[in-house]
Amino acid sequence: MNDFIFQSPTRFVFGRGYTDRIGAEVAATGAKRALVMYGGGSVVRTGTLARVAASLDEAGVAHEEYGGIRPNPEVNQVRAAIEAARTFQADLILAVGGGSVIDAAKATAFGVPYDGDVWDFWSGTKIEACLPIACVLTIPAAGSEGSSSCVISNDELNLKRGVNGDIFRPAVSVLDPELTFTLPPYQTAAGVTDMIVHICERYFSGVGPVPVTDNICTGLIRAVMPAGTRAIEAPDDYDARATIMWTSTLAHNDIAGCGRSSSPTSRAGGWESHGLEHEISAHNPAVTHGAGLAVIMPAWMRYVWREDPARFLAFAKDVFDIEPVDEGEEAVADAVEATIDELQNYFVSLGMPKTLGAFDAVPADVDAWLETLEQNKGAEFGGFRRLNMDDARAIYLSAF
Repeated sequence: MNDFIFQSPTRFVFGRGYTDRIGAEVAATGAKRALVMYGGGSVVRTGTLARVAASLDEAGVAHEEYGGIRPNPEVNQVRAAIEAARTFQADLILAVGGGSVIDAAKATAFGVPYDGDVWDFWSGTKIEACLPIACVLTIPAAGSEGSSSCVISNDELNLKRGVNGDIFRPAVSVLDPELTFTLPPYQTAAGVTDMIVHICERYFSGVGPVPVTDNICTGLIRAVMPAGTRAIEAPDDYDARATIMWTSTLAHNDIAGCGRSSSPTSRAGGWESHGLEHEISAHNPAVTHGAGLAVIMPAWMRYVWREDPARFLAFAKDVFDIEPVDEGEEAVADAVEATIDELQNYFVSLGMPKTLGAFDAVPADVDAWLETLEQNKGAEFGGFRRLNMDDARAIYLSAF
């Protein structure tokens, strides 16, 4: 087990009807004025935003709304939200939505006290100040409600980049599984896929066995897979929705990577699949991140597993109860390939795509993806196995 520093300062308030507690939770932070950020309007139609507003009113917290945050949030939206927060003199940013809204809220929160352009933070500038952040989670997927990450797109540059820092982990996150009963099946499926891949990015980090953390990883996957299937079949199954929502948080608050990182303060894993997928959804923001991962993660696995077959065999046994029939190379290959097939078939069973063609992508698009991938990741990247741009091209092409 490698050295690690684990920090999770977020207060998680989890349970039925807890949306109505957000006002008291925000007031407890000392905040008096909240900019409430949300997405495309589902929180309006379902009444969630009205409940949040009523709770803030009851707690004596002044608030102003800023809506319209898109999936794969764009930096110009963040710039506008920063100005709105400054004009309102907000002392807290409250996100009501999923990962895209929460990431936009995070970027707004550390953009408000900064004198320069907020995109500077995705170009190397250190984040040194940040307004407190709260959230009411409505789409479990990205894990942003408890994570140290924030991913923003820049359409002008065709870039999608992440920045990390404990300074912008939310102060409080309200997790009310009942809010997810109305999620469309596709969003539910993409969310479950995203959280499984968050776990896999850490599990396949290039570090040897870490039994405690490895069992956390595989246990989370075993728990969420049947819950995902059940939620598609019965959208108002509270236990299934609760399992999915809590897995979303634990998959990405870094507990699933403890002891697996290369240095105590770094995130475990090379995040190869996320890096590869980000280029697809950066060039086409209509691509849902989890859906892209459903295609890319199995393609990456098939390309790299021979780097450490034992690691994949451990995953096979602990997640799918698959073992090779003997110690021969062919038996090992059969077991690993069967495991990757099982994972991809699970994604497909939820309604996720199997090939990049599902996004109307064509092999000719790969050159543009590689250009921005190299800008973001450099000539080589990865933890389990170092990948160059030729490797990335092969993975992309194998996914058509």
